[in-house]
Parts: sequence; structure tokens; C-alpha cells
Amino acid sequence: MATVEQMTAAVHGYVEAFEKGDVEMAVALFAPDAIVEDPVGTPLKRGHDEIRAFYAASMATGAKLRLEGPIRCATDYAAFAFRVQLTLEGKMITVDVIDTFRFNNEGKVIEMKAYFGPSNMTGM
Repeated sequence: MATVEQMTAAVHGYVEAFEKGDVEMAVALFAPDAIVEDPVGTPLKRGHDEIRAFYAASMATGAKLRLEGPIRCATDYAAFAFRVQLTLEGKMITVDVIDTFRFNNEGKVIEMKAYFGPSNMTGM
């Protein structure tokens, strides 16, 4: 099972990848067969190629993430609240999000889910 230190480092690495606009840094956090559901209820992105395309598009908005509180770790999951600021259709948008990461034994993310909806978006 992934350690708390590995899970915490992955979350911080995720935030850092957005700060740097580094798609490959984000993709490296995921196992090759990982799935991303962002936001929950939308089609899954499966594997590095689809995940890479998703994060390239996300980072193209200039999205920056700021953690809002501690990272919560339990068994093979980490949950964390954060605020995203990005530009969408020429407008600065703020989105309050909670993500969950599920990890494999090597400390790679195998499942990511993002929880937010229209009521969590301001500036639109």
C-alpha cells in the first residue's frame, strides 16, 4: 500500500505541475492504466494518452491550484480541497474543488475523481 508520505507528495506534485504548467509532471503521477473522472459524471479519461490530452487542455487555461486545508489520507486514498483559478472564454473563473486520488502499491494514482459543479464556480 502507498504510504501517507507518497500520497502527500503526489498531491503536492499535482499542485506544482499546474503551477509550472508541466503536463508531463502531472502525467507521471498516474499509473499507465489510471482513470480520471473530472468532474464526476463526465466521461472517463483512461491511460496516459487520454490523461495527457486532458491535462494539456486544462493547463492551457492557465489554471493554478491552491490547497485549501490539509490533505486527508485513509488506506489507499487521499482527498484534498483546493481552489482553481483559470481563464475561460476570456473570463477569470474560480472553482472550489475536492479531488480524491486512489493509489496503487507503488504510490501511483490509479483513480482520480474531481467533485464540483456549477454552484462551485464564480466569475462566470
